[in-house]
Amino acid sequence: MHTEFFRERAQPGMFIIGSDSHTCSSGAVGCLSIGLGAADVTMGLITGEIWFKVPEVINIEFIGKPRRGIGGKDVILYVLQQLRRNTVASDRVVEYTGPGLEYLSPDARFAIANMTTEFGGITGIFAPDHVTKTFIEGRKVARHKNASRYFHSDDTRAVYAESHVIDLSKVESFVAKYPNPDDVVPVTDLSVLDMKLDGCFIGACTTAEEDIIMGALVLEQGMKNGLRPAKDGKKRKVVPGSRPIIDMLRTSGLAAVYEDSGFEVGIPGCSYCVGMSADRAGKDEVWLSSQNRNFENRMGQGSIGNLASAATVAASSFNMAVTNPQSLIDQIPPERWEALKGRGSLSAAPLRSEPDWVEPASSTFSRPDIVAQVAEPATSGELVKDSTGVDEVTGGGPRKIVGKLAPAQFLITSRTNEVLGSHCLEFTHPGFRDRAKEGRNQPSLGLLGITMADNPAFFAAAQDGVDMEIDLDADTIWVGSGGDGKGREAFTFRLSGMEKELTELGGITPAFLKFGKQLFDVLCGSGQAVAKATKRTHALPVRASGAESGAAAGGGSTLQW
Repeated sequence: MHTEFFRERAQPGMFIIGSDSHTCSSGAVGCLSIGLGAADVTMGLITGEIWFKVPEVINIEFIGKPRRGIGGKDVILYVLQQLRRNTVASDRVVEYTGPGLEYLSPDARFAIANMTTEFGGITGIFAPDHVTKTFIEGRKVARHKNASRYFHSDDTRAVYAESHVIDLSKVESFVAKYPNPDDVVPVTDLSVLDMKLDGCFIGACTTAEEDIIMGALVLEQGMKNGLRPAKDGKKRKVVPGSRPIIDMLRTSGLAAVYEDSGFEVGIPGCSYCVGMSADRAGKDEVWLSSQNRNFENRMGQGSIGNLASAATVAASSFNMAVTNPQSLIDQIPPERWEALKGRGSLSAAPLRSEPDWVEPASSTFSRPDIVAQVAEPATSGELVKDSTGVDEVTGGGPRKIVGKLAPAQFLITSRTNEVLGSHCLEFTHPGFRDRAKEGRNQPSLGLLGITMADNPAFFAAAQDGVDMEIDLDADTIWVGSGGDGKGREAFTFRLSGMEKELTELGGITPAFLKFGKQLFDVLCGSGQAVAKATKRTHALPVRASGAESGAAAGGGSTLQW
């Protein structure tokens, strides 16, 4: 799903959606590849359209040169260590640039883009270059390389929410300790070095072909040095992300290396990375894995998973204790590594033909088929069909949400609202957790999200225990008590018309059940619905049809594809 799609399908400049959070892996080749929920992807399949609010972008500039044997897994673990998850990348696109890209292979970029979702980003996208071009042109099927469009950022006008520099020369072998992907320490740290293990796993999508090869070469070198897997009955398994990779392991003899080193070679797939089928870690078992997530119960109910590179897992598998792989990596003959490299690795003598850069369409459109319709805001109420089949807006009561400020912490590990409430504001307002039992907080996943601008007055007013009322019609949050309106402060926010309509309808699925394939025409006020809306007192909200930017839509950034 991810491995071969990146290797043989995704092309620079494409826009890709998929129903999995690791769809972002394909950003390794310079395309915008985003994971969505099943309903959103289904809407794209059915209607041929999908809408996005354009997110902010952060820039991570790679500099320096990594030491031999350091791949994408250790690089992204270092990024997580330095910048932490769900901070600078949260709800943003992460763009990877810089002179250090010269030393990052397509497979290394894949691992980094893959775990951008663990970083908290919507997706990761690598600036395409000669490395990308060589990789894409190595494909055998013409249609999977001829649609490439090579874009790059404008050095003088590109706007980033934040920019950070990561020095690849500082990257070493790391371990991300259970249960947080950003609790990252060097493998030599005393908190993990020599930690006893019940299982070692190499594989799943984030472990690219070159990582699987490096893991085998570490095992091979260890065997040459006289190391042998302990006869301890503990579990060692390697599961590549696709069948072509396992075929490569068989034909190259590396599968036999894994088997001689005590590893079972499994059928390509997710395996222990999701812990849902036959491959499950047992309760209280401690594992070292090259997968992408080490969340609670990820590898199996009650299991304890720690993350590392394939090389680190391989070196640790002999004595089933966390081990630094660097000495074994340093002993691998360069010619042996060079002979086994796949297309996703850097060649010793890389081709340096730069792509043919193209300019994207202008942000100001003059195409006659791209139009924007500005209409009056809709009143609250229900959309119904009139006699012509066009949707009308009926009257309705005010839409308001009343509650108290209660951010949802521990969202990943909390399975119920009660568990979530027991952690609410645990670090800043411990006394609030008792009041959480009153139902004042709930998970934010799948619910309406409102982003407040950096407004010191709002944050000063919205304190623990203060009443809040959200008026969705007036785009206003009232903070404070007082039924007569006195003693309350008003703060405005911005929600797009589409967000409001989807909230009113209960989500994308109910919207489709109500309007069928025309739901985007209705929600966005395009086509016949636009013409009708301009004649009504209660018109549909501001909308932009086509790839129109936010100026005509009241400042929003919404794209239709």
